[in-house]
Amino acid sequence: MFQDATGALGRAAVLFIPVALLVTAAHAQESLVHPTPPPEVRAARRVGPIELDGRLDESAWQAAQPATDLIQSQPNEEQPATQRTEVRFLFDDDAIYIGARMYDDLGREGVQTRLVRRDRSADSDELTIVFDTFHDHLGRTMFSINPSGVKGDAFGPGGASADDSWDPVWEVETRIDSLGWTAEIRIPFSQLRFPRDSLQTWGLQIVRLVNRLNERSHWAFWRLNETGGPSRYGHLHGLEIRAAPGRAELLPYVVGRSMNVRPDNPDDPFRQPHELDYRLGLDLKYLLTSNLTLTATVNPDFGQVEVDPAVVNLSAFETYFPEKRPFFVEGRGLIRFGGLWCFFCSNVQSLDLFYSRRIGRVPQGNGIASDAGEYADIPENTTILGAAKITGRTAGGWSVGVLDAVTRREHATVMGLDSSRSSVEVEPFSNYFVGRLAKDLREGNLQVGGMFTSVVRDLNDPALRSRLNSHAEALGLESELWWGQRTYRLATSLAVSQIAGDSSAILRAQQSSARYFQRPDRQHGGNGLFTDAYDPSLTVMRGFAAYARLSKESGDWLGEISTNIRSPGFEVNDLSFLTRADYVWMSANVLRQFTEPRGIYRSMAFIAGGQQQFNFDGDLTDRQVQGFFEIGFPNYWRIATFWIHRFAVFDDRLTRGGPVVRRPGLDYWFLQASTDSRKNLVLSTGPSYGCSTEGACDYSVNLDITYRPVSNVSISLGPMFDHSESSAQYVTAVDDPTAAAFFGRRHVFADLKQSTISMNTRLNVTFTPTLTLEVCAQPLITSVRYTNFKEFDAPRRLAKSVYGEDIGTITREGSSYTVDPDAGGPAEPFTFDDPDFNFRSLRGNAVLRWEFRPGSTLYLVWTQSRSDTAPVGDMDFDRDVRALFDTHADNIFLLKVNYWMGL
Repeated sequence: MFQDATGALGRAAVLFIPVALLVTAAHAQESLVHPTPPPEVRAARRVGPIELDGRLDESAWQAAQPATDLIQSQPNEEQPATQRTEVRFLFDDDAIYIGARMYDDLGREGVQTRLVRRDRSADSDELTIVFDTFHDHLGRTMFSINPSGVKGDAFGPGGASADDSWDPVWEVETRIDSLGWTAEIRIPFSQLRFPRDSLQTWGLQIVRLVNRLNERSHWAFWRLNETGGPSRYGHLHGLEIRAAPGRAELLPYVVGRSMNVRPDNPDDPFRQPHELDYRLGLDLKYLLTSNLTLTATVNPDFGQVEVDPAVVNLSAFETYFPEKRPFFVEGRGLIRFGGLWCFFCSNVQSLDLFYSRRIGRVPQGNGIASDAGEYADIPENTTILGAAKITGRTAGGWSVGVLDAVTRREHATVMGLDSSRSSVEVEPFSNYFVGRLAKDLREGNLQVGGMFTSVVRDLNDPALRSRLNSHAEALGLESELWWGQRTYRLATSLAVSQIAGDSSAILRAQQSSARYFQRPDRQHGGNGLFTDAYDPSLTVMRGFAAYARLSKESGDWLGEISTNIRSPGFEVNDLSFLTRADYVWMSANVLRQFTEPRGIYRSMAFIAGGQQQFNFDGDLTDRQVQGFFEIGFPNYWRIATFWIHRFAVFDDRLTRGGPVVRRPGLDYWFLQASTDSRKNLVLSTGPSYGCSTEGACDYSVNLDITYRPVSNVSISLGPMFDHSESSAQYVTAVDDPTAAAFFGRRHVFADLKQSTISMNTRLNVTFTPTLTLEVCAQPLITSVRYTNFKEFDAPRRLAKSVYGEDIGTITREGSSYTVDPDAGGPAEPFTFDDPDFNFRSLRGNAVLRWEFRPGSTLYLVWTQSRSDTAPVGDMDFDRDVRALFDTHADNIFLLKVNYWMGL
């Protein structure tokens, strides 16, 4: 129900903020200016019993003053809400109660509702209550409800973005009647964080959505082109909290799993077609104070988490997958650093220091075990022995986030050709630590903070010692300053990193795709405080990173300038995600937004700007200009489009450690169109087209279909066809002393054509607000074909010569190619395998989730995966579909039960 305002679209990895989401974001930001006095309401102590049934007929409710007189932000900005709303607040020693009456002129017939899973967008009538419990004009504790009783909740303390993975234990009952609908809510104080004062005033916002009118109204109002948020909230007075809430919550779990996985080799002694296992674990939450929480997990299980999609990655860079494990997702707003904000930008990475999927990852020494014998029994993931975190906010304005996790030493059992067995260590015993501290100053106009991360490994095994860093640290400082009535913003981040270990491990980091220190034509460099030169004997590598953005955030005209820097030696992949270092990036954009409906549009925006990037040698490695346009129509359809022109620039990564070459310019177009999301049938499409100056063209077309045949069922289909081409796809590199221009190595490239068909499919059935079924599947077929094998004519140039046409000869024998680069000259012929392939995959899972009592959940999970690879480079849809479904399916069934206990 609470959505991030930033999205990523297109092959160009473009980030932009549509104007419709800028409007939403404006109501999620903070400000300290009150053009009009904020509204106020008083909570009353409960003096009689409350039966949570949604009727609001107890006499206790009449003692509470109602909050009323909401004002529209959409569709008729600054006009009184057309539908009356009354919200009352009661409290006792244990909880706060909310009684809300949402009137509707059409009575029962005017109420629109749907049944969906908790925290999912229902596209229905909705009421949202937002508390700023510390009254510091920064934090947000959000609760939403729709007429069917579907809950939404999110937590954004200390200026952090709202995190909807937070699932507190609270109760609600709703009713639809002749006057509209009602909600009766009880939220235990044990689920909230607040100061220790016995008499408290909280910031308060009330937002109501009337779906049939697409009317959004607010109790505390600010205009769409203004920066708003908690400091513009109204005030909830009169709360008296006499005693500390319950201090502890326990969540023990038990899980059983049945694995039905066919071994790749029937002779593999470690693989059984059917296996059963079980495990036990415990999650703990303990209130250290009324606003600091200790969360711990012992032997955690994440079997209910949705599987990652299949991808085909032909680059030298790692694929990023988002975190989905509940322990690491919840509270992440307080364990974060840096970030990246832009109205429009592409191919740039935020300055992050923590990527929680590094904890419990696939063992990093699996390749050692695979090479050590004919068969190997390798762990799927590294076992997390335990993890704990402390999160919260002090009354003095300090935001605290600390996490520590310990992972087990993992071994693989290997069988040799003589049937002897041995144990090979594939992951060392490791400790992961993250600590973040931030302070709010100038009444929230300035926030300064810092983060420290550390990874320490116990490296007893020589093979792992040569691959992994023995320890890695990073330290970051950041600030965010607002001024001019929260119109202007300056965000800055600075970080330093250090990795240490065996010289072989540090050499791997130097030679990684993030920096390629071994590049023979690399000019800049020196190893002083920060590492910037290739040295195989190094046992320590250090680097720095920085980010700064100056922006105008309010008004009809917005603008930004920003820079992003990674020194060559900056390395944080032990506990973060970094694909590239060695660059200085800069960007500027201007945006004009139209938020008042006129004529054919309800909202509209234009963006124009550009960006460029240099490496530390001074080579221009990126330059682009762009234009963006978005319009929202009166019927709530939306169209957005953008164009990017990239200039020809140098590429210091394409040869994967070889000299710098040239990359051609290109033009790229993208269009997105979507229909009214309130309807039973919702359509969205995002076609794109781009061509380089060398004639390599990419195009894609997709159609996302969401159909709601009844109020509690949603079916989504997302067919997509994607075609991409490259005139310089890396194939291999071979030593050749005659290739003097390339320092004694030939770098082989090819024309690439890759076609992919996929379809994301999802079925959601909500039987009740606490009983849901989710089924998802992703079939994918991709073909990859390499032709016109070639090499660059010279470093720092774009021209290339094709083997067998422009230079030398190329012959194919069986499944390999042989190239004689100078057709009988002094250069030695070389051979490489045919890289063409066809990949088919089907991944899916089904999750039945039943919250059988508040906080206690039963999961029944079925996961199926099947995949197949063939050495062909074409796509035959009928052949590939038959081959996919002829492939044996691996099935995993899981039953998990956890039980919440409040102490």
